[in-house]
Amino acid sequence: MRTTMKQTVGSTRTRRIIGVVLSILMLVSLFGLAACSNDTKNSSPQADKMSDPGEIVEGEFTIGISQFAQHGSLDNCREGFLIGLAERGFVEGENLTIDYQNAGAEMAVASQIAENFVGKDYDMIMAVATPAAMHAYNAAMDKNIPVIYSAVSDPIAAELAKPNGESAGNITGTSDALPVEAQLKMIREIMPAAKTIGILYTTSEANSEATVKIYKELAPKYGFKLVTSGIATSADIPLATDNILTKVDCLSNLTDNTVVESLPTILDKAFAANIPIFGSEVEQVSLGCLASEGVDYITLGKKTGYMAAQVLRGEKTANELNFETISESFLYINSATAEKLGIEIPQSMSDRALENFSEIGVLK
Repeated sequence: MRTTMKQTVGSTRTRRIIGVVLSILMLVSLFGLAACSNDTKNSSPQADKMSDPGEIVEGEFTIGISQFAQHGSLDNCREGFLIGLAERGFVEGENLTIDYQNAGAEMAVASQIAENFVGKDYDMIMAVATPAAMHAYNAAMDKNIPVIYSAVSDPIAAELAKPNGESAGNITGTSDALPVEAQLKMIREIMPAAKTIGILYTTSEANSEATVKIYKELAPKYGFKLVTSGIATSADIPLATDNILTKVDCLSNLTDNTVVESLPTILDKAFAANIPIFGSEVEQVSLGCLASEGVDYITLGKKTGYMAAQVLRGEKTANELNFETISESFLYINSATAEKLGIEIPQSMSDRALENFSEIGVLK
């Protein structure tokens, strides 16, 4: 009888212990699932990219960055490029050294920078804007140094790509081709009575020549006459601006490096004449251009960084990659400029603007 009781008590205790263990295991399992679920909710695509073991890069690399001019859109492009590289495992200060040089919108300086980078036998040259890209390619053409460019409006016109879009050599990158038709639609919507658009551009910049050609083709479709004024250097801008402002209802900017670098001067004269300037990207609108339908240069730079990472990893050579573009454009508005010029922005446009500035940058 005692034996039977002991066996019964023992069996009961065993069952209780097993039950407790099973309960603990179930709780641990539930907590584990909850933690996994929480981790999934808190992780972002960018974090996943950064933590992906596949993004670990062996070795150290040096890239020479040649930026043709100092202005916001090109600065954003360079910033995006470094972000894109970092997301692919190439981090400045860790396994990546950057030699950044700015040509100050001087062709001769851009050529010197490119020759200097080639002489130092860097792993890659990254060129921001068409003139910098052309000089970099000419300098590195016979060397085993890949050139990756960004903010080149028309790579084919600049002879950096073949007519079918394929690379012209050991070079590739991204294009910031302007959405000219979207820009013309925007101008017509804001200024329904306008008849004449003026464009200042640098005659030595192939990107500007190509974009002016597109404007000439499309402007009549929207009832506009086009007046253009070509300049050679920034010294020509004050007189050219004074002259063109007497002939037009508004100005529309290109991604012309010499003109954009002198934008504060042009804006001052345009405000004095009560003539609006339409920009080609967000930074110009923040300075005081009335509005813009343009690309996002951080995004453009990131795309360039991803392409550069492929080349540095040895996954592709530059001449195996066709140049890429960004198809989506964004509307930016400066309501302070509109108020200053006495122009009413349609509510529908204000509603869809990605950003609406309430200050005029050049007047701060």
